[in-house]
Amino acid sequence: MAKLYSENSINKIEKLQPKEETVNFLLNYSKALSVISCNNLKFEALQN
Repeated sequence: MAKLYSENSINKIEKLQPKEETVNFLLNYSKALSVISCNNLKFEALQN
């Protein structure tokens, strides 16, 4: 069973191409995200 998964996954990895809208969404999300550290705690804030 492991052999089947490894053979199929190697062939499929080369064919993956993300859509432009997916890349834009991730870039915009990362630009709006800020992490605030306070007393050894981390808070994530999404600034829209």
